[in-house]
Amino acid sequence: MEKEEPSLPSATPAATSAEPVLAPGPQEPAAAEEPYRGLRWIFIGSQGLRAGWSVLVFLILFVALNTAFDTAIFLAHLVGTPDEFTPGPQFFAEAGSLLALLIAAAIMGLIEGRRIPAYNLTGPRRTQHFFFGLAAGFLALSALVGALAAGGWLHFGPASLTGAAIFRFALLWGCVFLVGAASEEGLFRCYGLFTLARGINFWWALGIVAALCAYLAIFVGGSASRGVYAAALLGLSPCFILHQRAVPRSGQKSAPRSGGFWCAAWVTSALFGSVHISNPNEGGIGIFAAAFIGFVFCVSVRVTGSAWWAIGCHAAWDWAETFFYGAADSGLAPHGCYLTSSPAGNPLWSGGAVGPEGSLLVLGAILFLLALVLVYGRLSARAQSAPAALAAAD
Repeated sequence: MEKEEPSLPSATPAATSAEPVLAPGPQEPAAAEEPYRGLRWIFIGSQGLRAGWSVLVFLILFVALNTAFDTAIFLAHLVGTPDEFTPGPQFFAEAGSLLALLIAAAIMGLIEGRRIPAYNLTGPRRTQHFFFGLAAGFLALSALVGALAAGGWLHFGPASLTGAAIFRFALLWGCVFLVGAASEEGLFRCYGLFTLARGINFWWALGIVAALCAYLAIFVGGSASRGVYAAALLGLSPCFILHQRAVPRSGQKSAPRSGGFWCAAWVTSALFGSVHISNPNEGGIGIFAAAFIGFVFCVSVRVTGSAWWAIGCHAAWDWAETFFYGAADSGLAPHGCYLTSSPAGNPLWSGGAVGPEGSLLVLGAILFLLALVLVYGRLSARAQSAPAALAAAD
């Protein structure tokens, strides 16, 4: 990988371009590359352990710990069958992943000289970002469900819960999806995005994405893998253009900053889509939607300075889809929901057994979500810069 760089460069509040004003995010101190020699140069860069090695060691730790916790949970009979989508077993499964993630991140933090919040969890207005993310996730999913119902592709039945059971299951599912969102966002938009962004370039990103697609084509196949191929192709041209802009022109001593963050977003979004392939009934549209929404979460990190908006949005999207509307979530049919719903008509529009995320209409909902985070990021940055502007005026 190339010379490492900070993962979240931010625009100043005074920026007047058409691009969204970026909130200040966690910055790594700039350091000149030292002339390392021999094997030390292979492993150590200007910011310590090189990004590629960091990700590799982290993944080994996470997979080992997650496997151990999954085994312990299974032996303790705390999880059910793979198709049993109920809050109790699901909570223990998600909690095991989150615990493995936290331990792996803590170990890597000791190696890299960082604390866990440094991995895209610092920055201003974290509580505000989280709750606005909750609202955005519920709103976007509700817009998708409303469009499906209006088109006759989703039918609602009577409420399956009454009285105190509504609040009990609402809380249980809320805990499940909050822990699940923290686990997945921690893996992809916290440690993964932060670490890759400080050391990746276009060619490394292309190699990782190409290797992922080759693996899926050879060993997995099926229509679901096509969603990853589509996400890989969609990110290819923008990342290459950013790479070309970073090449020094004649007479230039240095080139503009490379698109390391966006290359990292491309890689983590494709990987995020691929991990959903193992879900039952998944199809190409649903996998592409997972990769696409993963990219939107990367954008939210860029414009807010942290992953808290993404965590809130992720949790609320899944909670609304599963508990509130009673629809299948990535091919998993839930139990213990407030409303009941069932797809109707052509699966291309209804989503079929995949659920609303398998419908073509989900792409419109994700574009709506992208617009929400961009507008929110601009308004949040303006609100943050206003006190400083008033102080300067005084």
